[in-house]
Amino acid sequence: MTMALTNAFVLLFSCVLAISFCVWGKPATFLDDFQITWSDSHIRQIDGGKAIQLVLDQNSGCGFASKRKYLFGRVSMKIKLIPGDSAGTVTAFYMNSDTDIVRDELDFEFLGNRSGQPYTVQTNIYAHGKGDREQRVNLWFDPSADFHTYTIMWNHHHIVFYVDDVPIRVYKNNEARNIPFPKFQPMGVYSTLWEADDWATRGGLEKIDWSKAPFLAYYKDFDIEGCPVPGPASCASNTGNWWEGSTYQALNAMEARRYRWVRMNHMIYDYCTDKSRYPVIPPECIAGI
Repeated sequence: MTMALTNAFVLLFSCVLAISFCVWGKPATFLDDFQITWSDSHIRQIDGGKAIQLVLDQNSGCGFASKRKYLFGRVSMKIKLIPGDSAGTVTAFYMNSDTDIVRDELDFEFLGNRSGQPYTVQTNIYAHGKGDREQRVNLWFDPSADFHTYTIMWNHHHIVFYVDDVPIRVYKNNEARNIPFPKFQPMGVYSTLWEADDWATRGGLEKIDWSKAPFLAYYKDFDIEGCPVPGPASCASNTGNWWEGSTYQALNAMEARRYRWVRMNHMIYDYCTDKSRYPVIPPECIAGI
């Protein structure tokens, strides 16, 4: 028996012995872990399925979703957004429990812009059916010039949205203060590209210019590491999962500095400070990081 084959058997045997530690890992191609859910003619596989192109035109947008749901873990994708005049378009990458009444959802929404204006990313969090927690950040680079990594980290301690290695949003688990935190419902991973010019760019003042269509966004390096559902029942509560480790229970010093830098220099909207919507500051806004 070759050394490689021996190692493979050892790995498999170890996984069987500690199945609760085994989590879903990075797929080799798009179709290994995802399926097209909307307009398959507008999603094109590239490089043997290692990357995909999403297309928006006057006929349709498009979307895809993971084949399974997950309870806790980390999800990331590399995305290259629509170049040029993308006003009125929304490219979304999010997790959703797909439950109508008591919904949990974690959103990245990239709001298109007029040429020369910064790209805005909106994040939102639904916990136990309650959303309306929008924050908006202007990206400090051109996200259409190259691929950048967008990540959602979700464990029992907090939820963190990352752009590359920079945390742009933190939502702490403060259930002890009766603040809802998503931890019971598994969520699927979704992405869509669609027209939303009634609100996406400058509150709907900037409309989509269909003469610039088709609008194209690119994805690659799909990475899901989490507890699949259905899967081992003990996985989600297993403190041995790497994303539950002490390193990931709070931002480290460098991440905290980057987080403050984003909020001071690039945040353009925060529901926490919107007194017209919330005369009383929502309790989760006082929790800090």
